[in-house]
Amino acid sequence: MGSINPQGATQGGARIVGGGIGEGPGPEVMAAATLDGTKVMSSDGEHVGKISDIMLDVRNGRIAYAVLSEGGFLGMGANLHAIPWSALTLDTDQKCFFVDITAQRLKDDPGFDKDHWPSMADPVWGESTYSYYNRQPYWSATRDIVEEDPAIRPSEH
Repeated sequence: MGSINPQGATQGGARIVGGGIGEGPGPEVMAAATLDGTKVMSSDGEHVGKISDIMLDVRNGRIAYAVLSEGGFLGMGANLHAIPWSALTLDTDQKCFFVDITAQRLKDDPGFDKDHWPSMADPVWGESTYSYYNRQPYWSATRDIVEEDPAIRPSEH
């Protein structure tokens, strides 16, 4: 399949590849619930888990991260990982996501469990999570665009 992530792709949403369009309005606009249970493949082709949740940044109207459920049985004992949305590629032909990280690197990420969810509101945790997946946090990417574009930057009086 080749590289799933072009160099420098650090902001925006999940990429979409493949010719499959599925049912309903997808794949450009989809209900988050339709993606629950979608299998996730690592960049080196290993099945590493499935999407169990998509977490929303309600205040800013963005996807904060997808939750990958790795291992466990019937949802018990699964290790969970927060995956930046921009580190995922939806393959509509294979009906799966590819995460831009090797299986071993994903396994080395300690993740969290269902009783100890992290707080994306904690900037240290959020930035370290995005950094682990070689992504710029979506909140700083948006800030950089606003600060660099005089057409949308707030005027300074």
